[in-house]
Amino acid sequence: MARVRIPTVLRPMVGGATEIEADGSTVGAVLTAVAAEHPGFGPVVFERDGSLKRYLAVFVGDQDCRHMRGLETRVGVDAEIVLLPAASGGSR
Repeated sequence: MARVRIPTVLRPMVGGATEIEADGSTVGAVLTAVAAEHPGFGPVVFERDGSLKRYLAVFVGDQDCRHMRGLETRVGVDAEIVLLPAASGGSR
């Protein structure tokens, strides 16, 4: 099972969990499995067409999956997937 680290802002969608284990051989399959168990999770992670939300970076280990094969990025049994929402802000 892969481990998915959940950022603070997304924890309410997964019952407050900081980490969730889910089966899947790709990033997309793992995140879809989490969404199946936690219905509020999917709409904040996936666009209607099934792609990742633009504001969300997804890392497998220390590699951004967008620079690999996106949701088709393969993950091993003990993979760690880290979700990082974009921070906003700036000067006035």
